[in-house]
Amino acid sequence: MGFILGVLLFAVGLLLSIAWHECGHMWAAQRTGMLVRRYFIGFGPTIWSTKRGDTEYGLKWLPLGGFCDIAGMTTYDEIDPRFEHRAMYRQKAWKRLVVLLAGPMQNFILGFVLIVILALTAGLPVISGKTEVSVGSMACVAPSVQPNGDLTPCSGGSPAQAAGLRTGDRVIAVNGDRGDNSGELVAAIQKATGSVAITVERDGREQTLTVPVSQVQRPVRNSDGTTTTATVGAIGVGLGDKSINEYSALTAVPGAVVFTGQLVARTWDALLSLPQKVGALWTSVTGGERAADTPVSVYGASVIGGQAAERGSWSFFIFLLASINFFLGLFNLVPLLPLDGGHMALIGYEKGRNAVRRRLGKAAKGPVDYLKLMPATYAVLAVMGCYMVLTLSADIINPIKVF
Repeated sequence: MGFILGVLLFAVGLLLSIAWHECGHMWAAQRTGMLVRRYFIGFGPTIWSTKRGDTEYGLKWLPLGGFCDIAGMTTYDEIDPRFEHRAMYRQKAWKRLVVLLAGPMQNFILGFVLIVILALTAGLPVISGKTEVSVGSMACVAPSVQPNGDLTPCSGGSPAQAAGLRTGDRVIAVNGDRGDNSGELVAAIQKATGSVAITVERDGREQTLTVPVSQVQRPVRNSDGTTTTATVGAIGVGLGDKSINEYSALTAVPGAVVFTGQLVARTWDALLSLPQKVGALWTSVTGGERAADTPVSVYGASVIGGQAAERGSWSFFIFLLASINFFLGLFNLVPLLPLDGGHMALIGYEKGRNAVRRRLGKAAKGPVDYLKLMPATYAVLAVMGCYMVLTLSADIINPIKVF
């Protein structure tokens, strides 16, 4: 029951995110003097509607998104002659750009608010790759590993502890190398022979300790994915990464700003890599392993959200919803029709074209003829549709296992 409620709750969150996006277009259009004829959540037959001013608001039966009907998006849009002066294509370029940009901005705003809530309630996960590393457990150095993967028995104390390291010390560097995470610092220790200089922070002060290094046999993962046994250095210490940064009421907003910048950068990289993920998605559909970094559909995201709710992991639930809002915002800025970015690109083209014509002493031309661009628009829609079907198939046949 918890899973089903979680799926429904996450689906509602996605629906409201899309509705909020359309609110941005509507509010900006109304405030810049354009005519907004309809604002509906959902598609299909109307459940309920009411009219306030010039705009009809309502709900439809299919909760698959929503739309904002702004009069005069193109010159082919039929408009009541009384409102022709309020048609979108007749407005100044800056007004049209504001209206188009307002939708993605609403997603960014909602995503940021969710990140602030997450910072105040559960802290923010470390996603930058650079973590705070601290000393965990310390024990004797096992000389090798058993066939089942367990370390062989050993006796004595930990060389690291004997050299002065303490549990909870923050590890700054190994032999002067300030690694970004525990994996890089462990790799530096494994390469060392004789002794290694460990720089730690304790009670607000840095100090460097010299630790003798034992040469042991350990499994090492090769670049081709295989694992072999090799001789590496060890000092009998376990290093752990701090995975969550906690914030107070005063530091939550600044922390959320930094985190949002990191998340937007990662989301942009993921967006650019979408074409490269087709092969990985096809592999997962045809029986191969599902890569963790492949995209998910609305269905797949809702299932993951349901799993998070079922396990009480509400922080991950909120983080996932925020991430999707940032993705929606960035995706809509891609300069391809029918996305907002495509319409913005055409406005930029109109301005550039008319600037050139003025320099040549020619009159400015009218709005771009959208009818001539319909073949390209349909091609983009077809590609997007095929990608969505492939992603949905992967989520059904071979879903990503987050938990």
